[in-house]
Amino acid sequence: MDDKNIFKEIILKIQDYNINILLNDSKTSLTIFNSLPFKSELSKWGNEIYFTIPVDMKLEKGIEILDIGDVAYWPPGKAMCIFFGKTPASTTEKPQAVSPVTKVGSLKAKEDIKFLKTLRGGEKVEVLKFNLQ
Repeated sequence: MDDKNIFKEIILKIQDYNINILLNDSKTSLTIFNSLPFKSELSKWGNEIYFTIPVDMKLEKGIEILDIGDVAYWPPGKAMCIFFGKTPASTTEKPQAVSPVTKVGSLKAKEDIKFLKTLRGGEKVEVLKFNLQ
């Protein structure tokens, strides 16, 4: 991701693990950032985790084919989605959303994908603003 497009950094806390996400400068990303902190419960769909968030936004520059490590907002489910490999909708090696999503950012560290692959549905997630101490 190009640094000039980074808007804010957030943290997903799952179990004892922190995943840093770099948000882009979309209206949806700003709305997500301004709604923090919040907690939710993970669901898993192939190599995608997603969870409901307290944001209700319309689709913004919708896409269905994403890159590994992309983070998106799915309007029909009011959900944040993290793509880390093929999904059941994929027709190539790239992740594909079930329907159009708004890209809101990406994983800061691709190494987090290994952890994401270990997760199961039902895990608790807490989403926080990243603060430099």
